Amino acid sequence: MRALTWHGTADVRVDTVEDPVIEQPADVIVKVTTTGLCGSDLHLYQVFGPFLDEGDILGHEPMGIVQETGPEVTAVVPGDRVVVPFNISCGTCFMCAQGLHSQCETTQVHEHGMGASLFGYTKLYGQVPGGQAEYLRVPFGDHLPVKVPDGPPDDRFVYLSDVLPTAWQAVRYAAVPPGGSLAVLGLGPIGDMCTRVAAHLGVDPVIGIDLVPERLDRARRNGVRVFDLDRDDVVDAVRDVTDGRGPDAVIDAVGLEAHGAPMAAGAQKVTGLLPGPLAARLMKRFGVDRLSALHLAIELVRRGGTVSVSGVYGGMADPMPMLTLFDKQIQLRMGQANVRRWMPDLLPLVTDGDPLGVEDFATHRLPLDEAPEAYAMFQKKQDGAVKVLFTP
Repeated sequence: MRALTWHGTADVRVDTVEDPVIEQPADVIVKVTTTGLCGSDLHLYQVFGPFLDEGDILGHEPMGIVQETGPEVTAVVPGDRVVVPFNISCGTCFMCAQGLHSQCETTQVHEHGMGASLFGYTKLYGQVPGGQAEYLRVPFGDHLPVKVPDGPPDDRFVYLSDVLPTAWQAVRYAAVPPGGSLAVLGLGPIGDMCTRVAAHLGVDPVIGIDLVPERLDRARRNGVRVFDLDRDDVVDAVRDVTDGRGPDAVIDAVGLEAHGAPMAAGAQKVTGLLPGPLAARLMKRFGVDRLSALHLAIELVRRGGTVSVSGVYGGMADPMPMLTLFDKQIQLRMGQANVRRWMPDLLPLVTDGDPLGVEDFATHRLPLDEAPEAYAMFQKKQDGAVKVLFTP
């Protein structure tokens, strides 16, 4: 089959690789019909090379058609249309029963002290072959794949793999009180969807902050009050529209790709030049993140408010303004989305209608063979790229 594989920093290629096969009785094989390019994939493209091997298959936002099932699978059959959550959860352990599928005890990566395994996402998360490919082996066939109806286009359902549950959890974790306000830092795919989810749930005002004109315009067209990080005095401007206090909650949808921290950017580049084992030890022990967005979130949020972090961070000893967090009595919530946890809330929103605008959410739809060019375009924020979907 054809699959997008990692070959080094900023070097991904579409190669011919072995087809996946049934390995466990509960496995299913899915023929991928649509798969997304996530902002987290850029972390692999630029930063997390020490935890990747050449030839690793990337991608964690797939959907498709069940082709084959293991002998123990009864919940799906060949021909079923399914979405595959990005975190690999068994659905039956203690953590899954708590709705913490991202902490699944069956797939935790104990070697690195990490939570549930992820598709297409480094040794830290199990080094499981990913979904930017023609076929994907999916474990826990009775509990992990999400069946969706035939008929509507893939765009209606593919975001159930990551974007929708990640945004939904970020807004739920933000815990905006009735009549309260929310600011979203970063208007890439997750941040953009956070603004849509928040508006759908009745939050007003919803404030969006970014520095890419196309992303600001896109959010503005959806009724978001936007501010340009490069042009506006963001802290004062946001306080002016939130009674001088700041928003009740702030979502950091940026993570380690934040701009404006040259020392951390330099640390990331230096880390990428070190031999693999040494670089891995450095990343697991020290701070290599650019924390501009998180620090801004802490500054923006009102006293007694909540900061919800959906952007991925990778350093183990990043400096945090503990005095400010304590003094402002800020609540901080974060974590990988518990994808399966949110399906009862999300499936009706993409099955019975399209209140979140998912059918028009993608900015680019490309064949998988153009994935290397798409990664470079998305990383450089060119051509108005917000969300890229591939057709294998």
